Amino acid sequence: MTEPYAVTERTHAAPATSSLPEALSAERADAEITDEAIERAIAAIDDELNVCPSDEEIYATICDELVTVQDVVRYLVTIFSQGSVYVGHGTTNYWDEALEMVQAVMCLQPPCDDSTLNSRLTRRERALIAKMAIARTTYRIPTPYLTHRAFFAGHQFYVDRRVIIPRSPIAELIENEFRPYLTRRPERVLDMCTGSGCIAIAIALQFEGECEVDAVDISDDALDIATMNIQNYDLEQVVTPIKSDLFDNLLPQDKYDLIVANPPYVNAEDLEAMPIEYQREPALALGSGADGLDCVRRILAQARDFLTDDGVLIVEVGNTEDNLTETYPNVPFHFIELKRGGSGVFLLTADQLEVCAPYFQEQLKSAQ
Repeated sequence: MTEPYAVTERTHAAPATSSLPEALSAERADAEITDEAIERAIAAIDDELNVCPSDEEIYATICDELVTVQDVVRYLVTIFSQGSVYVGHGTTNYWDEALEMVQAVMCLQPPCDDSTLNSRLTRRERALIAKMAIARTTYRIPTPYLTHRAFFAGHQFYVDRRVIIPRSPIAELIENEFRPYLTRRPERVLDMCTGSGCIAIAIALQFEGECEVDAVDISDDALDIATMNIQNYDLEQVVTPIKSDLFDNLLPQDKYDLIVANPPYVNAEDLEAMPIEYQREPALALGSGADGLDCVRRILAQARDFLTDDGVLIVEVGNTEDNLTETYPNVPFHFIELKRGGSGVFLLTADQLEVCAPYFQEQLKSAQ
């Protein structure tokens, strides 16, 4: 997992004053500038250069000093940087993170244009943004949990702390209708570990409701959110939420043309080292044993039984890709090259799963 911004311990600056610091206020007309004076001048700047303002100062500045969207976004970029927050839940940089926070408060959809940047925010809007900014920097809460919205495959979804925040690179495959890996439009699709339901819903929308999608998850909380999102898109007749521990509650006669799985796949070492923002997400949706493969082993061992003869299995394993290929060195995983970035998404056909079935069963038993 790429970490664009390192997380450091947050410190607060002293309240800003309008008086000139002593280190910069010495008489200089005829005096020689000494090395000591230079060091004092630099230190006076260093003390404030990368120190995040206090919560009180953040609130007062946003509410009382800033006016336009651009004013607020620019200031948020500063405090996100000074606070070393981690971005990676839908954005890749501080500007986009700040802009999404502000646009959500304004009930606006991205993208943002100049007229939006120049718009004046009301004091109530600024006060709400200030509260979000403090929660983001002090409590390291990812922005989608504050705005209750996340975007996936061009669609908006409700999220809260009961589900992992959508960010899977599988979105690119959905938008391409899984070409060239599917030879025809699927009639039935299984979304394994559905979470917010974003993959299941995006597939249903991409295929214009012409395929049935089963959305499976073990978490009642996740299924509640998935159901809410399904209803928001009026897809109750197309997408069916199902509580199941992977395949356990599915009927043996169920056969799918496509199984898409974004299971928990973070290994224990990486889970421990993840930025604080990821620790705000449900642990059930992230960790999967010491090597990150607990769920994937079960999926590989059972998927063939639920695929049509020309069906395809697509699974995201992220940075656990190396563990996967080391554990199954003889399996012909096809890792898909994604133009928009992201890695660790592999494909196996029904025929490949059938050939490897004894091997998958053996690996599953040995890991238990």
